[in-house]
Amino acid sequence: MSDAFTTRVLYIASGTEETVVDLTRDCGTFLREVAGDRDGLLNIFVPHATAGIAVIETGAGSDDDLLAALHTLLPADDRWRHRHGTPGHGRDHVLPALVPPHATLPVVGGRLELGTWQSVCLVDTNVDNPDRKVRLSFLG
Repeated sequence: MSDAFTTRVLYIASGTEETVVDLTRDCGTFLREVAGDRDGLLNIFVPHATAGIAVIETGAGSDDDLLAALHTLLPADDRWRHRHGTPGHGRDHVLPALVPPHATLPVVGGRLELGTWQSVCLVDTNVDNPDRKVRLSFLG
């Protein structure tokens, strides 16, 4: 594989509760190992039909606010046509329309170019699937 493109899969145990998992440190570690001091793009992709990637502030309540907002927009009740799994699971399949399963972010000098309070996060509302894969790909 070319040095210009490198990819790796993270295995994340997201648990059995709705969660926002901060992946920023994992992204930084990956870039330190593969990017050197190059500029490029980091793509983060979650290959699941019930999870997404968000760039948000964490640790000050914003992650809980995001889950609360998603619960308001996508209640876990019996309105959903997709009905296997836990009650309301159909909403988990709508989540990626609001929180997409990917993000592409700039890398400058081998470092992720995020704002002061931004973090890269896995958003997982599916309590039936506690094991997730996240693919990180650097192009530079």
